[in-house]
Amino acid sequence: MLTLFGRPQRYCDGLARRQFLKIGGFAFGSFASLSLPQLLRAQNPTTSSHKAVINVFLGGGPPHQDMWEIKTDAPKEVRGEFDPIATNVPGIEICEVFPRIAAMMDKCVVVRSVTGCDGAHDAYQCLSGWRRQDIASVGGRPSIGSVVSKMFGPVDRAVPPAVALADRTQHGPWSEPGSPGYLGAAYQAFKPQGQGMDDLKLNGVSLERLQDRRQLLSGLDQLQREVDATGMLSGMDAFSEAAFGVLTSSKLVDALDLSKEDPKIRERYGDGKPYKYQYDGAPTCNDHLLMARRLIEAGVRSVTLSYGRWDSHGQNFDLVRDHGSKLDQALSALIQDLDDRGMLNDVTVVVWGEFGRTPRINQGAGRDHWPQVSCALLAGGGMRTGQAIGATNRLGEYAKDRPVPVQEIIATIYHNLGIDPMHTTFQDPTGRPQFLVDHRSPMPEVV
Repeated sequence: MLTLFGRPQRYCDGLARRQFLKIGGFAFGSFASLSLPQLLRAQNPTTSSHKAVINVFLGGGPPHQDMWEIKTDAPKEVRGEFDPIATNVPGIEICEVFPRIAAMMDKCVVVRSVTGCDGAHDAYQCLSGWRRQDIASVGGRPSIGSVVSKMFGPVDRAVPPAVALADRTQHGPWSEPGSPGYLGAAYQAFKPQGQGMDDLKLNGVSLERLQDRRQLLSGLDQLQREVDATGMLSGMDAFSEAAFGVLTSSKLVDALDLSKEDPKIRERYGDGKPYKYQYDGAPTCNDHLLMARRLIEAGVRSVTLSYGRWDSHGQNFDLVRDHGSKLDQALSALIQDLDDRGMLNDVTVVVWGEFGRTPRINQGAGRDHWPQVSCALLAGGGMRTGQAIGATNRLGEYAKDRPVPVQEIIATIYHNLGIDPMHTTFQDPTGRPQFLVDHRSPMPEVV
């Protein structure tokens, strides 16, 4: 919420808090909402073309052996119901439910041997490369979006550098926006609510009236600043200036408004409806992939989203037919759309989940959790595409050829974004330098 400061009050915790007059969708100055203006720290725009990432999280754990590496030689209790189909890259076959992706495999990389999954049912590792418990005592590890926010700031002062599109899921960790970790709340991702409009509208307040209240805000804030012994408010003027820029600009609002998109493009992506097998997870919202492209085009550097609910303990094959065919439409549309607009070399697309699924099919025609190996699909980012990297053994139990640690994929994304994972460090709150990942070399096959 956009807020105006009232007279400070002192609470039992000894902190001077503020009362608020709410007129819109942002909050300035409360300790709980301090991050928003900091997130949107004003910097000069860079170039009209910028490196970016779209991280599509398949919450629940997609079945690796039913997507990019069909186990035709496995016994029936492992084999599954799907057949492989040829792609436009000779020698690479993928699951039959992905015919559109198969037709553009030359623009993609499939990784069939992802290792190092921690087994937790959340997005934390796919957004940061780390386990949630790593250096938790000093705030934890930052996500990719927070790192690019820290290093580069916004492309456009009216557009936040990192946006998380996932609507809140009943199982909350499946819709995480990505933690800022030890970098601090100033670098957390902006998360639109609902259709992303309520947080960005003046709700009937004219720009002239907003400017009057802005002057009042400045005056009252000065009074509070004089009694702020902690110094926490120092530097807030610049952050508030940037946040006002977002509020009074239509650029981010327009990017989130799909009614402004060409109807033919929207039809190409589809809407992913009806939403099936959602339960406590995310819907198969194809609109979010289109919205991600629009946000990148508007200046966002990192977009995260959660697509579907892949925790297929039962009805695994029916779920993959539903989720997979919808993902096939949306993802192929996104890749083609980025290519048509000359953006694909600058934008890395990564699609993956928190772990794989058991080789043996259970009595409910499902597959259970299997962190021993997982899979990923990447596209764009200037990579050498048209490849299938790694392989599992005949039963899909473990990585037999070319194990690829989760952190190696994260390092590749950083490399594509123009960040050197080999040497870049940040200081944590104890003053100790921290690398972005321990496994700091990107995948040599693609860079």
